[in-house]
Amino acid sequence: MGGCCIKQRQTRLLTMSSELRYTANTQLEHLHARYTGTGHADLTKYEWLTHQHRDTLSSIVGHPPLTSYLAIADGEAVGRIKFEMTERMLQPCGPPPKKDD
Repeated sequence: MGGCCIKQRQTRLLTMSSELRYTANTQLEHLHARYTGTGHADLTKYEWLTHQHRDTLSSIVGHPPLTSYLAIADGEAVGRIKFEMTERMLQPCGPPPKKDD
């Protein structure tokens, strides 16, 4: 009688672990679809660094106190700082490296 209960528990645990794995993968896929910069297993160092720089630059442009701080520190107009930050978002880390085939 004890062996039957153990098998049922093992089966229940295996089912629960597969359900957890499924929900974790589903959540991860949802994050990747919603936020483009969350990364994946094949992300290169250049791509990761580019995402980090773009996130930082967009945060500075999106928060007026940060933009004002930089404008005062650089002695430039706020509009000029926003323009420069937006321009830097195109290639924040320079041109991409050559790909090896």
